[in-house]
Amino acid sequence: MSSSTSPPARLLGSLRSADGKGVVRIEDRYDTKIDDLWSAITDPGRVARWYGRVDGDLQPGGKFRLYVGDADSDHVGRVEECEPPRRLRVTTRETDESYQRGKGVPPYDEVLEATLTADGDQTVLVIEVRGMPLDAVAYYGAGWQIHAENLAAYLAGRERGDTEARWVVLVPPYQDLAASIG
Repeated sequence: MSSSTSPPARLLGSLRSADGKGVVRIEDRYDTKIDDLWSAITDPGRVARWYGRVDGDLQPGGKFRLYVGDADSDHVGRVEECEPPRRLRVTTRETDESYQRGKGVPPYDEVLEATLTADGDQTVLVIEVRGMPLDAVAYYGAGWQIHAENLAAYLAGRERGDTEARWVVLVPPYQDLAASIG
């Protein structure tokens, strides 16, 4: 799919800074009950269908490895808090080997917090990701929106969208948001 046929850039995210670092907040409503959405974001077999491969101890305090295919990046992480089916907080860091083969920013500690709220037959998911370099926050905003869209497609039984085409559509409006961070 070319960028001209991509859906318009409906932004799910907002950007801000905290302590000199970037913060991305993505919020969307999913047509599934809270327990199903919780499973989709915490069960390794399901996470692999829309985000990346997860291996390790997924209990609070447990350490895990994550491979994100879209970014061809490897990360190590730790489960900081887990309150099924409402809240999950993890810290991840790209491995040095992954950074050296990639094109991204130097490794940093990223805190990801997911909060789920039931609303009838739907669930609202808020993902807040903190810690990235402020000058790269627009790219993380676009990337996390693509992940949220991939999750929606997975839950609806649809194929994932064209990541590169969505990237082209989403980066400019996220760059506009980032320019207003002061």
